[in-house]
Amino acid sequence: MKIPKPLLAAFMIGSAALLAPLYGPGILAHAATPPGDDLDPSLKAISSAYALVEENAATPISSERVFYQGVIPGMLHALDPHSNFVTPADYKDMMRKQAARYAGVGMQIIADGGHVVVMEPFVNSPAWNADLRRGDIIAAVDGKDTLSMDSAGVAELLRGKPGSQVRVTVQREGASEPYTTTITRGSIETSVVDAFWVKPGTVYLGVSTFEASNIEADVNDQLKKLDETKATGLILDLRDNLGGIVNESVALAGRFLRPGQLVLSQRGRVEAEQNYKAKAPNLPAQEVAAAEKYPIVVLVNRNSASASEIVTGALQDHDRAWVLGETTFGKGLVQAPFPLDEGAALLLTIAHYYTPSGRLIQRDYSHKSLYDYYSARPKGDTPEVTADTKSTDGGRKVYGGGGITPDEKYPNPKTNIFQRRLQPFLGGPAAFYHFADTYFGGKKPHLPEAWQPDADTIQRFKEFLQARKYTFTDAEFTANLDWIRTNLRYEMIFRAFDRRIATQFSEQVDPEVLKAIDSMPKAASLLKDSTRVLAERMGNKK
Repeated sequence: MKIPKPLLAAFMIGSAALLAPLYGPGILAHAATPPGDDLDPSLKAISSAYALVEENAATPISSERVFYQGVIPGMLHALDPHSNFVTPADYKDMMRKQAARYAGVGMQIIADGGHVVVMEPFVNSPAWNADLRRGDIIAAVDGKDTLSMDSAGVAELLRGKPGSQVRVTVQREGASEPYTTTITRGSIETSVVDAFWVKPGTVYLGVSTFEASNIEADVNDQLKKLDETKATGLILDLRDNLGGIVNESVALAGRFLRPGQLVLSQRGRVEAEQNYKAKAPNLPAQEVAAAEKYPIVVLVNRNSASASEIVTGALQDHDRAWVLGETTFGKGLVQAPFPLDEGAALLLTIAHYYTPSGRLIQRDYSHKSLYDYYSARPKGDTPEVTADTKSTDGGRKVYGGGGITPDEKYPNPKTNIFQRRLQPFLGGPAAFYHFADTYFGGKKPHLPEAWQPDADTIQRFKEFLQARKYTFTDAEFTANLDWIRTNLRYEMIFRAFDRRIATQFSEQVDPEVLKAIDSMPKAASLLKDSTRVLAERMGNKK
């Protein structure tokens, strides 16, 4: 089951780059630097203002802070909410994510309670084979104390050339001594795709982000392993997908469309209009035929943005998929990275993108602060602007100006105060994560695959919360028992097996996924109509 992730302004403003559909890493724009003697008067004014600050401010301030945190971001935010300045460290990390490959030990880490902990050792990675586990506190790397370091610093120590070795020491709750192991680094390819049979004949395909450049290949590989030719329907889960690379979203949408069908058009001030069309995928003929024949239900919510809206809009406009969920974020601006000196970069909005029907789905951002833009949403989950009315291939009305409106509403489950206390959206892992540390102690987690939390486990969890000073009443605990069981099962299965298996069990009981299964006949009806319309158009062209 998807953990709800509200679009918290503090998080989103700090992560605005994630909402930017980008060109691929090989197509980077370059900034032009004017000669010093040819400075525009406005630039001279900035230089003079900085000189005054440097000479007269009560507290000394570095030029890096003035320009990296003040001048440049302020200038970009005056343009639109998505143009952004990226520091050298963040830009390097962004490009690493796009490459979807790095050299290291193969695990996700996160800061938690002043320490850096293991969130996920990737299956069959060097970290996995060295028995590093979810919940481990990283205490030292090559003898260097890391207990007071941040996650970026620890990650840098863990990375290195494939074949090189790194010595890692971790602390485990319940273990009497730290565990130290020597790991041989490898070439790690990351994956943001989950695919499995959610029921016989129905594939669940989850894509968590479009930041990586291997999404198309990963989707093809995973669907091939499932034998896509046996599929009678597919659920494409783009909930909480904040976006990423345009080319990857075009490829994913195009995979389920006919070659030559429009995916999006891009219009900017500098470059002429560009049309992105579906291309025949590099797949065996039977797999291509299968991808064009089964119905699709797309799951979205208010956190589905940017590149995920490109996919959703294209499939909806061509009547190729039934869209279920909430109105999406409404981000129709395209950014390109402009590398700067010293490894920094500008993410500058260069164009608007339009869905195949001609919709601009960008939400209005005039006369709004960044806080209001990222946090405030239209009442009733409806588009802010409905004057931009277009039609799908089959003649259904669709609207621009406020995100992608789903064909069928399914509101994101609202969390109550008890759930928010136990499952914080910022600030580290949830209570279930920490309970699992104590439940398994220093032992290697083992559970039967069909494990469910029994009454004894539920009582132990309640006592754990009380011992950790969580505030709640018996009535609150009882009212949330189903939610507690669901989250406990996910966490414990994650520990005993891996994240993918935990996700599979979780999605198979997710109410919205079950609703998508029930909505598959509507998607099948759309597919039938779109096939007929396409055949008629092809016939008229002869």
